[in-house]
Amino acid sequence: MRRAPALWFLLVTVFVDMLGLGLVVPILPRLMESITGSAVGGVRWSGLLGSLFGLLQFLAAPLLGRLSDRYGRRPVLLVSLACLGVDWLAHAAATGPWTLLVFHGLAGACAGTVTVVNAYIADVTAPDQRARAYGLIGAAFGAGFVAGPTIGGLLGAVHVTLPFHVAGGLAFANAAYGWFVLPESRPGDRKTPLSLRLANPFTAIRTVARRPVLGRLVQARFCADVDRMIFQATWAYFLTYRFGWQTAHVGAVMAAGALAGAIFQARAAGRLVERLGEKRAAVLGGAIGVVSLAGTAFVTAPWMLYLLQGVGVLGAVGGVAVQSWISRGIGDAEQGTVQGALTGVGAIAETVVPVLAGAAFGGLLAYGRPGLIFIGAAVFGLISTVLLARTPVSDQTRAGAQA
Repeated sequence: MRRAPALWFLLVTVFVDMLGLGLVVPILPRLMESITGSAVGGVRWSGLLGSLFGLLQFLAAPLLGRLSDRYGRRPVLLVSLACLGVDWLAHAAATGPWTLLVFHGLAGACAGTVTVVNAYIADVTAPDQRARAYGLIGAAFGAGFVAGPTIGGLLGAVHVTLPFHVAGGLAFANAAYGWFVLPESRPGDRKTPLSLRLANPFTAIRTVARRPVLGRLVQARFCADVDRMIFQATWAYFLTYRFGWQTAHVGAVMAAGALAGAIFQARAAGRLVERLGEKRAAVLGGAIGVVSLAGTAFVTAPWMLYLLQGVGVLGAVGGVAVQSWISRGIGDAEQGTVQGALTGVGAIAETVVPVLAGAAFGGLLAYGRPGLIFIGAAVFGLISTVLLARTPVSDQTRAGAQA
């Protein structure tokens, strides 16, 4: 009886998390310009804030995951949600960028939502049901991304800080909802050791990466994260340059893709993973993603773009499969620790890749070849797919599949 409300809470959590982020995306440039006094200052401070958030998330994520193994998932998740609410309200009240630097850095250090949600799913679902559960989580992320910018644009038209007040209120409401509704998925194990060495993100990631099967999956996951961040950092700029689309058109195309991805993950991704098995589904999803990215580099008409975007949606099965595969291959007592290390790996890509991808895109744009940035993304996707194809299925994963 505990599992149904827990899963529903997790779905609400990730939806509200992405909804809050989406609310502020359309209005953030305007807010930062008003705080810094210039458009250039707003862009520079936005980049600094984003990098600091990613850096502190990288440093803290393995520790948060280990804390969730030691003390339980619930307290770590609730603190993470509360810190996010404080961060959004700080954006609404800030009169200078240094205040934002402090509170956004704190939010990055407490950004354990993804870590805890993934570990919680592994706690409360049987191994053969995890692919569907992770597919639903991915759908909730996508749905929040679709709804957030639309609502945020409307709220921002009323007042520049209103989306931030609403996002903060949603985060606190989510934390309160969790306080009263969310059961603990595991009581924690006080025997789980804590030390500065184990809290070190480099040590945590290296320890996970050294394990034969899991290490290969982590490498594949990192390459996929790089692939994803290259795409996210340059997609809107590419559409603007290649087709001359206005902001509304770009937003509509992005929202349509996110909505299609959410529906696919909710309705079909989990079932497809169950039918094919995690390894085959992961490789298939990776290969589909590579084809979609490589083709996008050479599109010359919108209909080609729409077709490739539809193909790319099917590639989402790969992420669901890999997440399920990883959760099967580790013990219950270390789900948080491993998920924290994975969040740290993703934070590296989110911190470094946008800067490098932006610089590379600018250089390619100067030569009139901006689409080639997606060839670079496809290369990382191909490396990830090859790593997945060469990764054996561990005995523990086989046991989970037969359970």
